[in-house]
Parts: sequence; C-alpha cells; structure tokens
Amino acid sequence: MSRARAIATAFAAALLPAIALAQEGDDPAEEPAAITEERDPVYANDMERLAEILGALHYLTELCEDERSPWRDQMAVLIEIERPSETRRARLVDRFNIGYSAFATVHRRCTDAAAAALLRYREEGADLAQTLASRYGPAPDGANAVNDALTP
Repeated sequence: MSRARAIATAFAAALLPAIALAQEGDDPAEEPAAITEERDPVYANDMERLAEILGALHYLTELCEDERSPWRDQMAVLIEIERPSETRRARLVDRFNIGYSAFATVHRRCTDAAAAALLRYREEGADLAQTLASRYGPAPDGANAVNDALTP
C-alpha cells in the first residue's frame, strides 16, 4: 500500500465514525412538520474546510508525489456517508474544487512551495479530522496515527 493511500485510509478511519455518530437521531420523519427547513449540522463549517483541504491535497499529491491521489475518492466516501442535502453536497463539492483550483492555477510543477503546502495541508487535515472525531464521536484506536502519518 502506498504512503498516500495509507494516509488516506487512516484519515478516513478517524473521521467516518464521527460523521456517522453525529448523524444518529437525524431522522426528519421524527421532526414536526413545521420544523422541516434545512439545517446545517453543527460541524458543517469544519466539513467544508476539510473538503477544501482534500481538494488541495488531491492536486498537490499528484503534482509532487507522482502517484494517483486517493483524496478525491476519500471526499466521495465522506459525502456518501454524510448523506447531505443537495445544497450542502453542492457546497462541499464547491469547496473541494476551490481547494484544488487554488493550487492548480499557481503550480504547474512541484516546487519547494508546493511541497511545503502539501505538508501543511496534511497536518491541518489531520488536526481537523482529529477535532471532528473528538467532538462528534469517539476516536477509533488508530486516530492518533492520522496525526503521526500526516505530520511532516
């Protein structure tokens, strides 16, 4: 298993249980008809930032590590598990694309700045995944390995 794929797997393992636990009890059929307007989950801003980070990691991994990036697939899994409304899904996809294009418009080859950004975004992503897991669900046994694997 490549290092990037192992990192992506650990990253997802830390975050996915938190998303699932945060959604428990979110059955719209249980809510009164008057309260059916769409509400963002309390972790929406963090998830949107994570989507942006994953977009940046997707571009930078392929640029600097000369291998297929696992981050787009991880974003697809997160969206599938979260089951967001169409509006939230569009926002998550948009933020992923913003993260991707922010680097794609500037970096055409792996420079020292691009490699440094890749390391910074991995660290921020690991920190955010750990925060989401600790706030919205118990962190799995391997959650601390995410920080270790993503930290330069």
